Amino acid sequence: KNPAAGGGRWVDVPPERFVSWITTFAQRHGGAGPVTVSPPSIPGETRQAVTFSAADGATAECHPPFPAAVPPAVLPPAPELLPLAADAAADRTVGVLLVRLGGYAVGVFSGAPPRLVSSKAGSRPVHGRSAAGGWSQRRFSRRRENQAATALRAAADAAAAVFGPYGPGGLDAVVLGGDKRSAAGLRDDTRLAGYLALAAGRFLTVPDPRLAVLRETPRAFQAIRIRLTEPESDGPAPG
Repeated sequence: KNPAAGGGRWVDVPPERFVSWITTFAQRHGGAGPVTVSPPSIPGETRQAVTFSAADGATAECHPPFPAAVPPAVLPPAPELLPLAADAAADRTVGVLLVRLGGYAVGVFSGAPPRLVSSKAGSRPVHGRSAAGGWSQRRFSRRRENQAATALRAAADAAAAVFGPYGPGGLDAVVLGGDKRSAAGLRDDTRLAGYLALAAGRFLTVPDPRLAVLRETPRAFQAIRIRLTEPESDGPAPG
């Protein structure tokens, strides 16, 4: 169900399905109501949200994935005219950095639809935690810390190598993913400061970072995220 803090649940809708999703939402809930623009409600978001309301009180609060090509204030109210879908699918150069302890995948996507134009993936062994006690456990913990530091350096090296030819000014956005603790471990690397400043508000929680996982990320980073609230008696969300 992917519940949302404060009520409702999250639904990720790809740009090509957004207009039909909103149309179906209105039909299921007795007709379309007002469309409003509101400040971001998700931590890290920089864009305003566009909220569609329906006759029965249901709402669909829509959060675009990237900085707007079209200012939200000029969005027309009719769902079939909304440029949100086109904006989400627009031609951008996007860096993606996926990191988990022991593995990473870095890439740059460009074009519409996004095409992976540069990438690097790899792994470093990091042993699990030991249940032993005493000196043995302390030695194991030090070894594990060293392995983790080596793995994060490898991820940072790969990111600097892949993003470097573009520079921060050559990327429209950077999407982070993997696990948040590992990603946070890269923030002290000065080589990445300019790229991490471009990080989108949405963090992609993915399995072990591999090239195959990296190739699938456009489906997630282009999606319009919708906080859907419905009357208790309604059925499942459309689509």
